[in-house]
Order: sequence, then C-alpha cells, then structure tokens
Amino acid sequence: MTDSKPYRLNVGIALLNARGEVLIGRRFRDSGPEVIYPGLEWQMPQGGIDANEDPRAAVTRELWEETGATNADYLGETGWMTYDFPPYDGPPHRLSVFRGQRQKWFALRFTGSDSEINVATPPDGNKPEFDQWRWERLDRVASQVVPFRREVYTAVATEFARFV
Repeated sequence: MTDSKPYRLNVGIALLNARGEVLIGRRFRDSGPEVIYPGLEWQMPQGGIDANEDPRAAVTRELWEETGATNADYLGETGWMTYDFPPYDGPPHRLSVFRGQRQKWFALRFTGSDSEINVATPPDGNKPEFDQWRWERLDRVASQVVPFRREVYTAVATEFARFV
C-alpha cells in the first residue's frame, strides 16, 4: 500500500535571476514514478538529500549537479512540504520504494552569467535530467509542471514572491 511507504527527503531550488525570474528545466524522460506529461515537462531543479546531509549543503550540490551553476546567494527557505507520486506499476526503480517526496525549498539569487548554466552535460557525469532550460516568471511555473507537483509549486511561488 502506497501510504505505508516513506517520503524521500528532497530539496527544491528556486534559482532567481536579477530580473526575478526563476530557472526551469525541461525534463525529457520519465524517471520511474516521476513521470512527465506532454506539455507539462518543465520544473525547477530538485534532488534527494543524502544520508546525514544538511539540506543547505544538498541544495548547493543539487544546483551544481543539475545545472553546473555555482554562483548563487541564499535568500530563504520554506518549511517541509510533501507531494505523492502518481500510481506506478513499472519496473523496479530507485524511487518506487517511496510514497513521494518531502521537500524543503530554497530561494537562491543567481549571481553568475547564463553561460555558466549547462543542463545537457551535468558536471558530475550523471545522466542529464533536462534537455533545455529557460528563465520564467515564478507565478507561471505551477501551470507548467505535472499535476502531482502543482500544489507544492503554488506554495513555493507564494512563499518566495517577496524575492521576485
């Protein structure tokens, strides 16, 4: 039963540029229960927190792993939020042991240049999660993500509106 599964600890990243726009990436493939739907492939970077890792350290690591960006200043963070994965009956996957994700979101101000961002070739050698990226208004992102993430994205946009 899905309800008996634990949530995976995770950080989300609202990387805001000087114009107050947030970085979003286009997921180009499903990853187990983290499915994408046509027209709803965009999301902000996010990733798991390693065992005994501080969430603020995880956000810096995940930002670098997924975008190559390292130049960002801390602005603020949310409390913990959760979302459930949609039903999944595919082959065993590292995420299929989880009910969903328990996330802490971080607002960061990007202080680098756009040329530093590279989602196609992650610096850690892992497979890329995104094939494109762009800057978007934070209040528009929730309408571009898969439905099971929408409530969290709406809350993040409300919480971080003060940084836009």
